[in-house]
Amino acid sequence: MQSIRMYASVLAVGVFLCAVTVRAADQKVTLMLGGKFCEFYPDAIETALKQVSGVKGVDLKSMKGHAVVEVEAGKVKPDQLADAVSGVKGEGWHCKAEVMK
Repeated sequence: MQSIRMYASVLAVGVFLCAVTVRAADQKVTLMLGGKFCEFYPDAIETALKQVSGVKGVDLKSMKGHAVVEVEAGKVKPDQLADAVSGVKGEGWHCKAEVMK
């Protein structure tokens, strides 16, 4: 019985460490934003970025004129994010993004 508890404990620790390792693999990509009246449409930018597969979070507030995007490492190319923002358009306005290196 004690060996089963020990095995369960080791398994639980292993699962926890795997979860921490996966989380550490996330990356942040910073995009410089621009375009005609783009700053007035943050919801549209956030929606476009979150539609890219592998995006885990979008921060438009910590850096004025920038988007900090948290992505799963190896699943998203920075240019995909820039293209998503550049596709945000409305009548008389548009957005564009450049990947910060």
